[in-house]
Amino acid sequence: MEEPEKIVSQTELDDKAQKLVEEKDADSRLRVYVGPMEKALTAVLLIWAVFQVWANMFGTLGAVKLRTAHIMFLLPLAFTLYPTFKKERRRRRLMPVWDIALIAAAILSYGYLFMRYDAIARTGRLNSTDVWVGVVCLVVAFEAARRASGNLAIIALIFLSYFAVWGRYIPGTFGTSAFTLKRVIKALVWDTNGILGTGAGVSATYIFVFVLFGAFLKYSGFSQFINDIALTLVGQTPGGPAKVAVIASALMGMINGSAIANVATTGTITIPLMKKTGYKKDFAAAVEAVASTGGQFTPPIMGAVGFVMAEFMCVSYTKVMLAAAIPAFLYYLSLLYSVHLEAKRLGLSGLAKENIPKAGEVLRARGHLLIPLIVLLALMFTGYTPLFAAIVAIFVTIPVSFLRRETRMDLKTIVQATVEGSRSAIGVGISCIIIGVIIGSVNMTSLGLNFGNLILRVVGDGHLFLGGLMVMIMSIILGMGVPGVAAYVIVYVVAVPVLRGVGATEMAANMFCLIYACLSNITPPVAMSSYVAAGIADSNMTKTSLIAVKLGVAGFILPFFFLNNPVLLYGSTEGVALSETIRAFVTATLGVLAIAEGLSGLPMQKYNVSATALRLVTRAMLVAGGLLFVNPTLLTDAAALALIAAEVVIDRAVLPKVQRRMPLKAAAGANRSH
Repeated sequence: MEEPEKIVSQTELDDKAQKLVEEKDADSRLRVYVGPMEKALTAVLLIWAVFQVWANMFGTLGAVKLRTAHIMFLLPLAFTLYPTFKKERRRRRLMPVWDIALIAAAILSYGYLFMRYDAIARTGRLNSTDVWVGVVCLVVAFEAARRASGNLAIIALIFLSYFAVWGRYIPGTFGTSAFTLKRVIKALVWDTNGILGTGAGVSATYIFVFVLFGAFLKYSGFSQFINDIALTLVGQTPGGPAKVAVIASALMGMINGSAIANVATTGTITIPLMKKTGYKKDFAAAVEAVASTGGQFTPPIMGAVGFVMAEFMCVSYTKVMLAAAIPAFLYYLSLLYSVHLEAKRLGLSGLAKENIPKAGEVLRARGHLLIPLIVLLALMFTGYTPLFAAIVAIFVTIPVSFLRRETRMDLKTIVQATVEGSRSAIGVGISCIIIGVIIGSVNMTSLGLNFGNLILRVVGDGHLFLGGLMVMIMSIILGMGVPGVAAYVIVYVVAVPVLRGVGATEMAANMFCLIYACLSNITPPVAMSSYVAAGIADSNMTKTSLIAVKLGVAGFILPFFFLNNPVLLYGSTEGVALSETIRAFVTATLGVLAIAEGLSGLPMQKYNVSATALRLVTRAMLVAGGLLFVNPTLLTDAAALALIAAEVVIDRAVLPKVQRRMPLKAAAGANRSH
């Protein structure tokens, strides 16, 4: 018999979540200033936000100048807010003297780059001052990355050392030329393939603006609206709290783009509620981890990583968003159904009616908060750029909030939203800058091309699934412990060429890498989202991670199917009829539901040996039928129907006869509702 759990207050739980996330996420261990320094920092964050909105709205600066100016704000703020060491005293009046020196070095070096870039771009020649200023630019960027994203800084340093030092000593395919210091600095600092490359460009535009938009939504009360509307939709159904957690975490994860942070914020509410309802603590933690992770590839915002993908592919963001819609829907549908099956297995009920807000009241109180999102989507689908749409949506949020007294954003709230948005953009911005070192090193050494050619020689041309399997493993490994945007970019430069080489379409290859890079958050042994969720739930981290993998099975399976047939990526392939996409969507929906049910099963100990064996067979039939359904062909659909029909017959007619005895409770749960 399990010991009763100690009752923990919400404050204690929040503190525990904060400590857990601080271990894994540098954005959660920022310095807190008091006195004049606090006011000065607030002023700088406000000025930065105004500058970014102005620059993106009117576009008076060139791309490189905007990126450089963005970094001139980004690095000093990183040195101001991120502690030098983890155990450093957080609350302080003044910053350490060495950080003042680093801020000066960052402003002077990138200010020099800002002034000299045009001349260097025209002539292509660097003098000794240009080289040594470039060295300083790299050093301060790495120091900021060490503080804001330690794992990513280590990865970037490995790539840099390979490019600049030890690659020349490697014989054969992966050997490099002997690059001079001037060549290295020119490639990584004075070229748009390095720290001033696509990563910095996306950070200075899409990421900053959409992070700011997310902060304004939060302070307008949108988070509460999400929770209330989720309660009205699924709160009364069996296991309602877990379903509320799935919906709320999906929507919030989509906006903030950080699976770990989302677990830490929503998990302190949803996990205790799931446990109180009757879910086991391991399961409750896994549900929150899986739900938060999927938000990074869920439209319409996709945690800002979709904008990076659009830039790399040179396509509109709406095309990326539409392509991601079906995989994201199927991912969450599978999770919701798994949660439902677990609730039925445990005999759980939903929340009491008196604890569920009425839909009409929710919409009257906070339904107007949907207007900024509607404006955002309407502008994007009518041809306006995502940047313009997001900036307009930010300005729309303020007057919309005035429609109800409870959501009204006064001047203080607007300042808080702006400051939080700017502060939240620092960590991901630093990651975007330092991945420029990785991209530049890969491009200069042809590492990605050489690695791709090696894999192609191993798997052979046209071996799509074998190549996909190797890229899946690579994506999960490279994505471990790295923020979503950075994880995708690292995987992109190495893995996308491999998938393109074995025959995948460009959209399918990119979406494949994105999803698996995100799923590294729930994949053992690192599984940072699972780690934080397990800590909140007081569950076993390994067990939680394994359950999370099972619950997120749709995410692990679907990429292989759209890799072979991208019909599930709506709008990604020319000449595919809408009817074909709809049919594939319907059958894939049936497929993920069958897989979820096949993996759920009933406890085997409640059956005798013969019944257990037969039960395993029927579970396997469901999974096999589900896999066939996901593959969008008429032949596989017919085979899937036959398998599932056979499973239903065996389950309902044969299994009861084989089963000799079983407790009444188990017998009641044996008859599944189809």
